Amino acid sequence: MNFQQLRIVRETVRQNFNLTEVAEALFTSQPGVSKHIKDLEDELGVELFNRKGKRLTGLTEPGKELIGIVERLLLDAQNIKQLADQFTQKDVGQLVVATTHTQARYVLPQVVKQFKDAFPKVHLVLHQGSPEEIVTFLQTGQADIGIATEALEGADQIVTFPYYQWQHAVIVPKGHPLEHQKNLTLAQIADYPIITYHEGFTGRGQIDKSFANDGLTPDIIMSALDADVIKAYVELGLGIGIIASMAYSAVRDNGLVLLEAANLFNVNTTVIGVRKGHYLRGFTHRFIELCSPKYSEAEIKALTNNKLL
Repeated sequence: MNFQQLRIVRETVRQNFNLTEVAEALFTSQPGVSKHIKDLEDELGVELFNRKGKRLTGLTEPGKELIGIVERLLLDAQNIKQLADQFTQKDVGQLVVATTHTQARYVLPQVVKQFKDAFPKVHLVLHQGSPEEIVTFLQTGQADIGIATEALEGADQIVTFPYYQWQHAVIVPKGHPLEHQKNLTLAQIADYPIITYHEGFTGRGQIDKSFANDGLTPDIIMSALDADVIKAYVELGLGIGIIASMAYSAVRDNGLVLLEAANLFNVNTTVIGVRKGHYLRGFTHRFIELCSPKYSEAEIKALTNNKLL
């Protein structure tokens, strides 16, 4: 038994039992992948995969038991390497942060600036994706930290803690009939076409819930993944925009007007997530502390040191 065999077993599950894709992901050949699987099964004396002809179709009962052990072994092997690097190259390495466009564009720039000032030799990767993709990045070890509002809480193998709270805001082009409206209501907003976030992004669920609670069906004529696109089309006069409040700048967005709407939408909480049992380098702890100083390295370790079940 060797680590390459274990990596192949894990990757076979991740690639939905497609051995061609497993070979591509691990930079090896398909016959080599098949041989490693067969050698491991021969050594263990059990079949790990169900087969239909030469095609793998799923895990056998022993395979289902084994995959959890494989995940733990490979995670601990990665942790050993991380631990060694922490003591031999303390301020050198790579930090991968998976997050959404909104967080990367409007929330993290100052954190990133402070981090790079403190750790100039650490290569920082901002991996932007959907909340569901961020969960996958953490679960598969492709990211060290995940930051998002949706999907992370309650996800398997991930521990989360609150980062900050925020609310949605309403934007209109200058000269819009609602520009000087005081005590804005959801009913007034619903009288106009609306441009906002795509489902599953940046608190869209809270927006839909607020209208539904008032018995309203808004005319959402366009949805986008990030606020920059929403603002561009609102400025063209296509509709009212509903965006994260931190995405508006009076200086930068001088063709738009921000309307007070804090009482109309529920508060959203953006969270920081890390994989359970994943050894975090010192500079990773520091990045989290820069995001939220209330979390010390000791507290983060206490939250994340639980092994996978």
